[in-house]
Amino acid sequence: MPDPAPEPAPEPAPDPRRAVPRTDQLLADLRLVAATDRLGPGLVKAAVVAAQQRCRAGDLPPDAVADAAVAALPAGASSLRRVVNATGVLVHTNLGRAPLSAAAVEAVGTAAGATDVELDLTTGRRGRRGEGALAALAARVPDAGGVHVVNNGAAALALVTRVLTRGGGAVVIARGELVEIGDGFRIPELLESVGARLREVGTTNRVRVEDYAAAVDDDTAYVLKVHPSNFTVRGFTSSVDVRELAGLGAPVVVDIGSGLLAPHPRLPDEPDATSALRAGAALVTASGDKLLGGPQCGLLLGEAVLVERLRRDPFARALRVDKLTLAALEATLAGPVPPVPAALARDVAGLRQRAAALCAALPPGLAPEVVDSDAAVGGGGAPDVVLPSVAVALPEHLAAPLRSGDPPVVGRVERGRLLLDLLAVAAEEDGDLADAVRRAAGAPG
Repeated sequence: MPDPAPEPAPEPAPDPRRAVPRTDQLLADLRLVAATDRLGPGLVKAAVVAAQQRCRAGDLPPDAVADAAVAALPAGASSLRRVVNATGVLVHTNLGRAPLSAAAVEAVGTAAGATDVELDLTTGRRGRRGEGALAALAARVPDAGGVHVVNNGAAALALVTRVLTRGGGAVVIARGELVEIGDGFRIPELLESVGARLREVGTTNRVRVEDYAAAVDDDTAYVLKVHPSNFTVRGFTSSVDVRELAGLGAPVVVDIGSGLLAPHPRLPDEPDATSALRAGAALVTASGDKLLGGPQCGLLLGEAVLVERLRRDPFARALRVDKLTLAALEATLAGPVPPVPAALARDVAGLRQRAAALCAALPPGLAPEVVDSDAAVGGGGAPDVVLPSVAVALPEHLAAPLRSGDPPVVGRVERGRLLLDLLAVAAEEDGDLADAVRRAAGAPG
């Protein structure tokens, strides 16, 4: 009996990769075409490739690849995201320090194109760079004979030191002011990196005018007074004020750090530029993105001859600020009150009303509660000042989903509860805050 005929081999299974839409077809999708104009081809193609990979792995049907690519597109070409700062720290370094005012944001948008940053439109000739920002800074600190702006506070102090010590003179500084300014950067190392020789006086906790007087001689380039950052020393202490130092015969440079231009009623012990200049400081250095409430930059204010000497030094070119910073700084100085000073002026009664309205807008199952809170300036300013505030208390487990939400919300956890402090939150952000909490809790938005 003949052998039975062999059964035909089964048809090979279709290769699922053949069903994946081609890249060129996907990029022709009108939604992705528009996204390419907004985000650039690299980010859009990355989203397409990721969606194709999911399809190859069997996680997506072929007809859903385009939708998945669109859904995966980032909101913008930058990876930075807007964050609601509910930490109770007004100048939060990890959140970018001072948020800009709406006027400053608008000014940055204008400056992003071609501008007259260094052109006199009347004559058609080259003009002084950033004249508007410098004029606005001079108007806010009339006691300064001259002003200049560099790219941050450390750069301002480095420029002063490099120029004034070029002849080999020493910098006289109290040992208690040899501070670390954050992220491992230390004042003495910064000064030495630009060629300074330090002459330390006093002890960690006490220094007297006699200590300075004994150290100041013909070899002294300047006397430096530094505002301690993020700490206070209490108890058996003494320091020397600017007025006493100014009588010793050497230029006095005061690094006030936080950028307060004039005395503030809520921060009576925080040094400010106006008071330091009136007390006899030859130069004052400060940051622009802290209590001033502007962009990151370093402010130089003081005697006109000294400031001009700093401005004309070749090293100043390496520290020059761009047109975006100049635009934001001018709008901060001349425009409406920026967010940080506005937050300092908020009263507890108003914060309590906002907190109560937020609690009423949240799911009762979260047991939201209005609680008193202690806020802080942050950014190395007024380290021992407690700012009375109000927060909404929520279950601790919401902290992580709020940080990963859109927009992310960052609060602080205390004693097993998440506190959303409202001092640094603008009133117009309350709706976004309530929506974010509801989404984090799984409730309808």
